[in-house]
Amino acid sequence: MQSHALELAQVAATARTGLGRFNLYAGIHKALRAFMADTLLTVGRADPTDVADVGRAMAQVDELLELCAGHVAHENTFVHPALEARCPGVAQPVAHDHEDHLRHIAHLRDAARAVTTLEVREREPALQALYLALALFVADNFQHMHVEETVHNTALWSAYSDVELLQIHDALLATIAPAEMMLVMRWMLPQLNAPERLDVMQGMRAGAPAPVFEGMLTGTKGLLKPRDWAKLARGLGLPPEPGLVAA
Repeated sequence: MQSHALELAQVAATARTGLGRFNLYAGIHKALRAFMADTLLTVGRADPTDVADVGRAMAQVDELLELCAGHVAHENTFVHPALEARCPGVAQPVAHDHEDHLRHIAHLRDAARAVTTLEVREREPALQALYLALALFVADNFQHMHVEETVHNTALWSAYSDVELLQIHDALLATIAPAEMMLVMRWMLPQLNAPERLDVMQGMRAGAPAPVFEGMLTGTKGLLKPRDWAKLARGLGLPPEPGLVAA
């Protein structure tokens, strides 16, 4: 995908269209981009002579791929039917991408699991091959998410109210297991900007049982830089902590 003046203008126009609108893709895509990038770097620096190091890297690859497969399933079940219902044909190209992604996920999962069974002399070239294949997967997904956040969002905003989009979002969230939700939050919350992060946590405080919210709040504090935590705490009306400034 080439970046040129026309494309950048179209992206800017989409961003202006979406101002103040509910964005189904923004948060989860920030999480996926961060998780994909970190996993690619982790594989690239994994020491082929260190069994524990390789094991940790391959475990992260497997965790990423499991989340990606679940993400495809969520979009296929909730977002694409909504697009097809009111914007027929818009989701078709991306639906084909999803099929390719699932095949790629299966290949990468097999390759990652095989790496852990190899002797040291075989491990280094296998790691390099996995690194290159994972890089292509990440690149393809970054382009894929760009289409969703521009073409799909434009279609959704034209065909659905924010109330309706929130209903789709909430129905999707209701199907996500707690462990998957915790993993998503681990990668999403640090990547959100301060207003987005506050909105997520306010929504969780309003909709989740108090112990669940308190647990998520504690976990979130450990993920954020002090300045970001201070901003969130102030937005949530929590007592200020000495030494934390959220200017």
